Amino acid sequence: MSQQKSNKTLINWDLVSVNPNDKNWDWKDLFYFWGVNIQSIIGFSLITSLYLIYDLNVLIVFFGTLIGSLFVYFFSNWIGKPSQKFGLPFVVLLRSSLGISGARYLGLIRSLVGMFMFGIQTYFLSKAFSYLIRIVIFYFEPSLLDLDILLMFFLGLNLIDWVSIIVAILLQTYLFSLGMIFNRKLIKFSAITVYVGMLLFFFTVLLSDVKFSIYVFVNSLNYDNFIDADNLGPLITVAGTIFAYFSIVILSFGDFSRYTKNEVELKKGNFSLILNLIIFSFFALFIVIGVDGFLKQNSDNLSRILTNPTDIIGSLDNLLITNLVLILIVIASASTNLIANYIPSQYSLINLMPSSLSLKSASLVISIFGFIVGIFWLTYLSQIGILSFIDTFGAFFGPLFGVMIFDFYFIKKGNLINKDIYSLEITGAYYYSGGWHIKGVYSLILGFIFSSATIWNSNLMFLHSFSWIIGAFVAGFVYYLLAKE
Repeated sequence: MSQQKSNKTLINWDLVSVNPNDKNWDWKDLFYFWGVNIQSIIGFSLITSLYLIYDLNVLIVFFGTLIGSLFVYFFSNWIGKPSQKFGLPFVVLLRSSLGISGARYLGLIRSLVGMFMFGIQTYFLSKAFSYLIRIVIFYFEPSLLDLDILLMFFLGLNLIDWVSIIVAILLQTYLFSLGMIFNRKLIKFSAITVYVGMLLFFFTVLLSDVKFSIYVFVNSLNYDNFIDADNLGPLITVAGTIFAYFSIVILSFGDFSRYTKNEVELKKGNFSLILNLIIFSFFALFIVIGVDGFLKQNSDNLSRILTNPTDIIGSLDNLLITNLVLILIVIASASTNLIANYIPSQYSLINLMPSSLSLKSASLVISIFGFIVGIFWLTYLSQIGILSFIDTFGAFFGPLFGVMIFDFYFIKKGNLINKDIYSLEITGAYYYSGGWHIKGVYSLILGFIFSSATIWNSNLMFLHSFSWIIGAFVAGFVYYLLAKE
């Protein structure tokens, strides 16, 4: 096979090394990146639930969160450094570990998980759109909501729901396919806007009754018996939960770190994750506890504390706050979808067919797939336990990370042959055995067995939060033993 043919097969302008002039991200950009990752409905509910629902010592949750975020920090530095150094997305670097064909097909797992999660996230994003549409209709003409056409359902969705999910898909497809320069601005806008919105919500709660809200906040947190051997288990559990929450973005973090100026900015930016968690946790906790305190002044309200933003605004009779929170949910959900699902799926799809796909055509594939998942989510997919299968596919992420890290740092010693990473010549360094690195594939499968066991083996489910780390270590260590000279 000629080199010219190889280039046409494997080289794509979206997969080649970033132009040095475009490597202009600094630590502030990564601060926004990590901010967007925590600013979601799931992140809000997770943080507040750890502090409040499970009645854990606040210091246990705080230090558990710090430990979990430190693991994310170190792992992100390890996976982000090679992409920053060579300017390549994760799936291209994967070619050096699994072979050029192994990376094409096994890297596709990241796209499949990403596209499924994009569709599910789009469904929930569309619910926020539908609430806003209903509020607008109610404001101008409430009687329109009683029209027969709005009471007819197909696949569990009425006319407003269908309009909402179509708008959600089209809006995301248009915005996300504009390229990384625009995406960088979108991430920054989203992070700042959501924090400003949370700050306004915070002051709304605080200024409603300053003494009461502060009293409720201080007295709702449990500080008793922090130094106790029995707290070690909950501390480890909290750390594992926090790591598991961020683990989906670690594997493909190189898709973003490739634009970072240098390694110093990379490490500073990743460390800002801890600052984001502290800021977000404080605002989320104060809002939840404050609203709960005011609600419980009325004995008719539910005794359980509300930690989901949509439940909170549903309990408040304040149209302004409702609209504000719904807009923030739209912004936060869309930007999280961009980072965690859309961009990694784009690169993995392009890597599958580099001579045929571009960012825009890959975006179209993701959007069609996501739309199908979104419209069938309520009536079918959510009923058959599809998330367990997605979770199983996700069990490949840790092993993929482990193989890449051990290969780059311990086998390849930080070196990469750039011309061979795009070559299908049998003499290429990454052609291996017909395009597959058997040692890497074997290590990946073994790591997956250990990782997925925490999902399907009831006796090991207590390790589920650590499945990513377990799979990464097993796959990486086995790969090192097999590949070292």
